[in-house]
Amino acid sequence: MRHFLKETDFSRAEVAKLFTSARELKRKRGRHAKPLAGQTWAMIFAKSSTRTRVSFEVAIHELGGNPLFLNTNDIQIGRGETIADTAKVLSRFVHGLVVRTYAQSDLEELAAHGGLPVINALTDYLHPCQIYTDAFTAAERWAGPKGDLLASLRGRKVAFLGDTRFNMANSWILGAHLFGMKVALAGPKGYEPGATIMEEAMRIGAEFDFTTDPYEAVAGADVVYTDVWTSMGQEKERAKRQKLLQPYQVNGKLFAAAKKDALFMHCLPAHAGEEVTQEVLDNPRCIIFDEAENRLHMQKAILGKLSS
Repeated sequence: MRHFLKETDFSRAEVAKLFTSARELKRKRGRHAKPLAGQTWAMIFAKSSTRTRVSFEVAIHELGGNPLFLNTNDIQIGRGETIADTAKVLSRFVHGLVVRTYAQSDLEELAAHGGLPVINALTDYLHPCQIYTDAFTAAERWAGPKGDLLASLRGRKVAFLGDTRFNMANSWILGAHLFGMKVALAGPKGYEPGATIMEEAMRIGAEFDFTTDPYEAVAGADVVYTDVWTSMGQEKERAKRQKLLQPYQVNGKLFAAAKKDALFMHCLPAHAGEEVTQEVLDNPRCIIFDEAENRLHMQKAILGKLSS
């Protein structure tokens, strides 16, 4: 049984095919095949969402399937049913699971005990659907309509600024290795990559740079990337985070220190005046809404791959 729980669950050759598939699905929207016809995919969400929920629901529908949204507060797992039992029960009803939750271990337990494919729609550790989409979105710009998407990423540099111990930074560490990119992380002391992702990176041979100097990170960067400073579940740390992460705000001066044609990317929602300024969000090289749209096309490619 194939799952998509982390970036490296697909090989480079499979990623190249997923990127090509996403481009075709985007080009042929409304006219492509429906590999999920007759299937129901459950979407278990412990965290609220706009882009992830809507893009997955639409993707499953447009591939011919039926999306079934399950808030964890409305099902028995929210009242103490074990994850293993929930996985076994749902496996009798549906054909796949899309899961958005806090702990990566909960996601892995669902995958271990169910007899159906599981897709990571975000955990506190990783956000693989987003990182595949981000890389695809940048590759669209660099490869053009017919070029080799994955090859266009090779040797490119991403600078990630902010909390470098959370899911998006972790996903860039794994994703950059898979895509053949370089990644430089910049954040304050105490917010550097944690032990788990360090061990994972060492195991697969992924390399990355970490610095407390945001200008050092963006030097020579093709992409400048940031994320919200306070994610869901971290609200009590908001004041502390705003103070510590302020030097890593992507403003006009910092963005100008990257390559002159560098792209600005953000997984959204963006908080103007915190991790990024409105000036950068208004820059024509800001491609955040292309990223948002491409969640639909890339997730269709992933759903199609796992349903086959």
